[in-house]
Amino acid sequence: MPREIKKVRIPTAELDPKIRARTFDEVNLGYTDEQAIEEAKRCIQCKNEPCVKGCPVEVPIREFIEFVAAGDIASAVMKNKEKNNLPGICGRVCPQESQCESVCTMSKLGDAINIGKLERFIADWEYKHGKEPSCGIRAPHCDEPKGKKVAVVGAGPAGLTCAGDLARMGYDVTIFEALHKPGGVLSYGIPPFRLPRNVINAEVEYVKSLGVEIKFDMVIGRILTIDELFGQEGFSAVFLGTGAGLPSFLKVPGVNSNGVFSANEYLTRINLMNAKTFPEYDTPIWRGKKVAVIGCGNVAMDSVRSAMRLGAERAMIIYRRSIDEMTARVEEYHHAHEEGVEFHWLTNPTEIVPDEKNFVKAIKLEKMELGEPDDSGRRRPVPIKGSEFEMEVDTVIVALGTSPNPLIPSTTSKLKISKWGTYDVTDKLMTSYPGVFAGGDAVTGAATVIEAMGAGKIAARAINEYIQG
Repeated sequence: MPREIKKVRIPTAELDPKIRARTFDEVNLGYTDEQAIEEAKRCIQCKNEPCVKGCPVEVPIREFIEFVAAGDIASAVMKNKEKNNLPGICGRVCPQESQCESVCTMSKLGDAINIGKLERFIADWEYKHGKEPSCGIRAPHCDEPKGKKVAVVGAGPAGLTCAGDLARMGYDVTIFEALHKPGGVLSYGIPPFRLPRNVINAEVEYVKSLGVEIKFDMVIGRILTIDELFGQEGFSAVFLGTGAGLPSFLKVPGVNSNGVFSANEYLTRINLMNAKTFPEYDTPIWRGKKVAVIGCGNVAMDSVRSAMRLGAERAMIIYRRSIDEMTARVEEYHHAHEEGVEFHWLTNPTEIVPDEKNFVKAIKLEKMELGEPDDSGRRRPVPIKGSEFEMEVDTVIVALGTSPNPLIPSTTSKLKISKWGTYDVTDKLMTSYPGVFAGGDAVTGAATVIEAMGAGKIAARAINEYIQG
């Protein structure tokens, strides 16, 4: 007799919105052992594995879920890590709803399997039990040393993934990180209520356990050039996973007023430099009471929700398109809405108004309507005549996208870049400089963590092919 298929996924617990809106504690509380096993048993174990095809890092989803369903969590951890060096991070910030879960066979019958929350569950289980001798987790296989060195520039998701895979192939890998902590955008961009710092630290330690060395405060292009990495440092190949940390700003009057910030600076102060606990830490932060965030991607959501937690009385998203065009994850929108964030759709800033001391006191806005699609495929917003109005604010945070830092290209004549400042690469991510590879946001522009990780895996295989001739 065929087993009954449960069509509705098992939900995970979350902090109460009234509590979490004023704390940086993690919002989602994850599965218990019993809940995870029950959710895993919903998987029908289809043989064509569409979920794996939908995953940029090729995680063996069907197989690790089968282990969870059987209660063998240690085997699930090891199976997942055959492909994924950062499962706890992926389980929290990867947009599963548009990737593996969107093609899950169960989504035709009911709810897709909650793949992301199951991946998070096994990672959290390892953090709790992994050092216990009886837990059953074995160290990953690493090939014999090849006697070759590879430099990875940037300790973000692309760099960590590439470095971990290369180390398992037997290479001597060194990551050069410009900041004083690892993680890249994971550390400076994503708040702890979405991605706790202990998760980042645990996954970085795992990559280091594979034999990867990380050197901090190493600004490549200044302290060492790419030519010097090959020459005096003796590396056989270089991977550039430098991300896209150069913010875009509004081109409106008043943008230089006090109280206007890029989302990058705002989030970096909070997340990487602990400004949220000032004066316990020396980094100050602007605690606005009426905060307007311009944009509606994940960075905008992180900014506006952080403003709430820093004491804002009104925290608002200003977006020139409609909810249907927003690029933020639906889960993040729902969390923000529950926490009291205001959304002003089809609204565009035209001017930031300062007071006599040049501090922000208001923002001028106009209403928009959607016209024909633009190059992005989304309908282009068009101003409505006579719709201008003014809103009282004391803080404006601009979250309109980022581009790569030009430092390395400016000091490396052999590197070709696009008109957007991204690296030109082949299908195997080789740049115009032989032996130099690049991937992640430095190639695509600002994208998702999982896409950057996928690029890191492709680059690791290509570097191995390149060095082996």
